[in-house]
Amino acid sequence: KEMDEIVAEFIKRTILKIPMAEMMTILKAWDFLSESQLQTINFRKRKESLVHDLVMLCEEKHANVNDAALLDIIYTQFHRHQKVWDVFQMTKEPGEDIDLFDMKQFKSSFKKILQRALKNVSVTFKDAEENAVWIRIAWGTQCKKPNQYKPTYVVYYSQTPYAFISSSRLRSSIPLLGQALTVASKHHRIVKMDFRSRYLDSLKAIVFKQYNQTFETHNATTPLQERNLGLDINLDSRIIHENIIEKDRVQRVTQEIFGDYPQPRLEFAQYKLETKFKSDLNRGILAERKEPLRCLVKFSSPNLLEALKSLAPAGIADAPLSPLLTCIPQKRMNYFKIKDK
Repeated sequence: KEMDEIVAEFIKRTILKIPMAEMMTILKAWDFLSESQLQTINFRKRKESLVHDLVMLCEEKHANVNDAALLDIIYTQFHRHQKVWDVFQMTKEPGEDIDLFDMKQFKSSFKKILQRALKNVSVTFKDAEENAVWIRIAWGTQCKKPNQYKPTYVVYYSQTPYAFISSSRLRSSIPLLGQALTVASKHHRIVKMDFRSRYLDSLKAIVFKQYNQTFETHNATTPLQERNLGLDINLDSRIIHENIIEKDRVQRVTQEIFGDYPQPRLEFAQYKLETKFKSDLNRGILAERKEPLRCLVKFSSPNLLEALKSLAPAGIADAPLSPLLTCIPQKRMNYFKIKDK
């Protein structure tokens, strides 16, 4: 009986998080309550009593922890940008063959590894598009039941060396999670990349180099005559000519670097600088200092790559921009350490 109360509370808290506008979509995607059961519910009621009615239906159908966890995964898929995602990359040993991948085997192996190491852990899987699987792990300890309210989410694309893991305060669970992923996906080792963002879809697009497909392409190359250069008609024609040539160069360089598709969305890039102070004068104040100078620069924007792309055309920066700013998609990282050569 106690188990039912835990599940009821878990379902109740999950449904309370769902915005009313998404309620029906998420419940249908969950596919636990039938169409006819949902029709018995009055969705115009106040949320508290609506939640009460839904929980009663779930109790009648004997919902278990796994059913509740699936509802939570679906809610999280809709609100994936509320999490911060880290990218992990796995590698195989040189000469290791590429094995045939079996999703069923992956899931059972993954679960076994966690359960062998931890008595209390609950693992739920949900298949998603493009051979992806969403994994939800609720962690317990040897003597405590799993905490369903602080889970870790993993999105793994089968037959790729990449996994996206929601940042969690439970740092101690990461090595075990990494072990389960590498063994289950038949890799050898796993490392955390210097790449994280709220925008899971953008991380995925950059890691798999799918910018053109994932983000609609749009043709930014309007002919020069059509662009309004905002120049005063009475200006000297030579200045106009030079302006047009320079604008054209900036446009061309920007397009070469960024392409003519919308940029994947990232919200920041961080640069840690460590440099020794060098001085030609023997009496330089910092010349004797053994410790390097350290500073941290962080660029933030609702859409950082689009913002960087617009700097030179707007006349705010010279073209081309520093490779440190433009290499984010190629290097697949947004945390940088800059040291003396």
